[in-house]
Amino acid sequence: MHFFIAAIIRRRFAPRHELSCSWWLWWRLRRALRQRGRGKSRESGAFLLGRQEDGRRRIVDFVLYDDLDPHCLDTGIVRFDGRHFGALWALCKARALSVVADIHVHPGGAGQSDSDSEHPMISRAGHLALILPNFGAAPQSRSGLGIYRYLGGKRWAAIPRDDRRDFFHIGF
Repeated sequence: MHFFIAAIIRRRFAPRHELSCSWWLWWRLRRALRQRGRGKSRESGAFLLGRQEDGRRRIVDFVLYDDLDPHCLDTGIVRFDGRHFGALWALCKARALSVVADIHVHPGGAGQSDSDSEHPMISRAGHLALILPNFGAAPQSRSGLGIYRYLGGKRWAAIPRDDRRDFFHIGF
């Protein structure tokens, strides 16, 4: 019932963002990324699960990379073994969700590394990749978050800093 009320309020009063999630989920995600990153000693990441409707993506859950591939963070950077995608797809099917984006943390800024741009986690045009700077440590603003749309062929479009608040909503 509460979800239904929140959905009505969000549709009625919140701007139509392309990507959104609740503040509670965002807080839990950032905390989990910091824990898996052992504070500030290694990168960590997650697949963001949710629903897509009318070009809008709503994040409702996440699965951490190392829950699927226990060794993907061993080198200090994310190296996800593609053999573990089957478990991700099974999880999505069981929960009736899809991967709406992915996120990982960087030690410095929120720019894409050469490795990030050369090796998208989901190599499908339109996929969104988010990067949290400073290993996801607080404070974090949406304008400081890196948001990138995969265009295909190892090409990306960055969501401009000034557009990120309108693009990604954290709230209800």
